[in-house]
Amino acid sequence: MNGTGNPVVSDQLRRARETLPAEVFAYIESGSFGEESAREAAGAWARYRFLPHALRDVRRVDTSVRLLGSTFASPIAAAPSAFHALAHPRGEAASRAAFGKDGSLFIASVRSSLPLARIAEAGAGDWWYQTFAMRDPGPALDLVAQARDLGATAVVLTGDTPVVGPKYRVAGRRIRVPDEQFFSNVPAGPGADQRDFPPLEESPAATVAYIRRLRAACGLPVLVKGVLRPDDALRVLDAGAAGVIVSNHGGRQCGRAVSTAEALPAVAAAVGGRAPVLVDGGIRSGVDAAAALALGASMVLIGRPVLWALAAGGEDAVLGLLAALRGELEQMLALLGVPDLAALTPGLLRSQGRAEDLLPAEAGRWAAPPMPT
Repeated sequence: MNGTGNPVVSDQLRRARETLPAEVFAYIESGSFGEESAREAAGAWARYRFLPHALRDVRRVDTSVRLLGSTFASPIAAAPSAFHALAHPRGEAASRAAFGKDGSLFIASVRSSLPLARIAEAGAGDWWYQTFAMRDPGPALDLVAQARDLGATAVVLTGDTPVVGPKYRVAGRRIRVPDEQFFSNVPAGPGADQRDFPPLEESPAATVAYIRRLRAACGLPVLVKGVLRPDDALRVLDAGAAGVIVSNHGGRQCGRAVSTAEALPAVAAAVGGRAPVLVDGGIRSGVDAAAALALGASMVLIGRPVLWALAAGGEDAVLGLLAALRGELEQMLALLGVPDLAALTPGLLRSQGRAEDLLPAEAGRWAAPPMPT
């Protein structure tokens, strides 16, 4: 839960801490239970070490990626995160505009501060919409269809939150936000209470059958977020998911969940190129991104750093964040002796200080999945 690794990220974290109200900063930074998973996220990527090639022609390197039929200038995308207006008055409009200008993917949260129509019109390029399996599915499915009509090209189903993990740093509760932000995308009748509002409450009864229900409601590809196990990855793909997102929800739900840096290799190996595998959690630099991509991720998502950047300087600061991360990734490609993302493979990595170190002789069984089209 720190900005080490890239000076722009570290500076924006510092400025966010100085700028935001203490309770808002605590909400953004909080993890669940003892916060072990949230604390370990960034450091887990730092356990990997690279085995770069020498004397390769890298005068030109390419960070573009093609995913689900769209091409993005960078594999660094916005993870869905709630209530961007807590960090900046323009909220998701500022962050969506920045990712659009960068040519990168923005994923809007069901708990966005702004109505979906305002988010959709705020920037260019592809965007996706994230939802949960709700106790009252009707409004949630209506919103998925609305997102499609507004131009969303895929839906992300967060599947790791049957109940909400307690955030002891903020007294175990969700932070209260202005009603117009909390209910921005769900019509709320008189007396609606943020503490108990079924259209925004996750269902503990949800199963993989909800994937088909989402697909039927919108006709868009559905990716499942919150996958940490290879068997779950295969199960959701068999149920119709178009991809998986390796995520432990930023350490905000299951206590002591394994880090995504540790979970990613086995999930990517199990999927074996059948569908795209994305990852979030603790990505704080282009070096982290390079490691994740080499381990089999098609794209990496950033969450808290976007909110830090918004607090530090709105849209311009988010653009600065994306430029810094992509610049580092370009440098890493050159230094690793690879010209593009497809050339990032597990054979470029070792895991430091672990019995199951990935050795070059083993790299063949973890061949990088082909880039989906």
